[in-house]
Amino acid sequence: MRFINNLIIGAGPAGLAIAGRLRKANLEFEIIEQSDLIASKWHHHYDRLHLHTIKEYSHLPYMPFPGHYATYISKANLVEYYEAYAAKFDIKPIYRTTAEQITKSEGLWHVKSNAEIYTAKNLIIATGTNRIPNIPQWPGEQSFEGEILHASQYKNASPYLNQNVLVVGMGNTGAEIALDLAENNVNVGISIRSKQSIVPRDLFGRPIQKTALLLDKLPWDLGAHIGNLVRKLYFGDLTEYGIPVDTKPPIKLLRETGKTPTIDLGTIAQIKAGKISMHGDISHFQNKKVNFKDGKSMRIDTVVLATGYFSKLDELLPEHSDIFNPKGEPIDKIGEGENSGIYFIGFDNYKTGGILGTLRDDSRKIAEKIDKDRLTN
Repeated sequence: MRFINNLIIGAGPAGLAIAGRLRKANLEFEIIEQSDLIASKWHHHYDRLHLHTIKEYSHLPYMPFPGHYATYISKANLVEYYEAYAAKFDIKPIYRTTAEQITKSEGLWHVKSNAEIYTAKNLIIATGTNRIPNIPQWPGEQSFEGEILHASQYKNASPYLNQNVLVVGMGNTGAEIALDLAENNVNVGISIRSKQSIVPRDLFGRPIQKTALLLDKLPWDLGAHIGNLVRKLYFGDLTEYGIPVDTKPPIKLLRETGKTPTIDLGTIAQIKAGKISMHGDISHFQNKKVNFKDGKSMRIDTVVLATGYFSKLDELLPEHSDIFNPKGEPIDKIGEGENSGIYFIGFDNYKTGGILGTLRDDSRKIAEKIDKDRLTN
């Protein structure tokens, strides 16, 4: 058993952000990471990925992105930046160490890992919302002669050039993977089962994120109404192309549900041009076909599940269910009462700018609370 004052779980952007804050405040810490890489998930994302948020709102504490980086940063540059951040703040994770169960006794947090048991006064969980892939199942999958893979396994269009591909889900990942396939002349369709909230990435040469932040400052109904009107004027009637539209303003949807609007990078244009076909919800699989609930079917070679992830933190802390909402996500960033000493960072997707946009502020609040408690205890 090993005692650590401040233990961070996860060396992704959230873990790096709080580690940078603690280092700056001269507070000792250790950080454990289940992979052998800094920001490992960013190493393994699909090749064409760029941030959908602009660089001035997405950097970690004390270290803006280099000036030569593009407005929307590439996966390669982002990985380079995170590794440079770790080097600058002397962040050296204990790699290949997976937290398996977390309990609390006698005022301390105990983290059972695959390597050893860590005991900590303060525990910062930074494992992210993308911890476990969500893989739904349908009848007939066992008889399906094609391949079914989660979007986390998709890299680029090369393996699918002579195939029929179905992307399930039209969030940011699904829309961009479908776009990547269409731009490489792959016969691709998208299956959706719910109404979609879609916004342009840029409007009249200006990042939509900047516009959204301005609208966020207006009286609630006015900002939401303007945002909805702009979206309709930009895209037109998307129901004509088989895309059911969520009429709830994107800002309101984000605040109430944490669901990020799909930021369009060109997928809608490809749909309108007939390069991406639209389909409803899947009913079942059958040999080489995917059957949809509207009675239609399509011959498919590969299904890409852009169906998201679960954080499932409640499985790590089975004795502390009161900390989490029904989705298994933390209700508060800072534990109180019997849950004092536990902190969560990288889970707040309910604000304009997304998770990366909240890391600087959230890491500051957590570091200040840890430092304050250190001085008063």
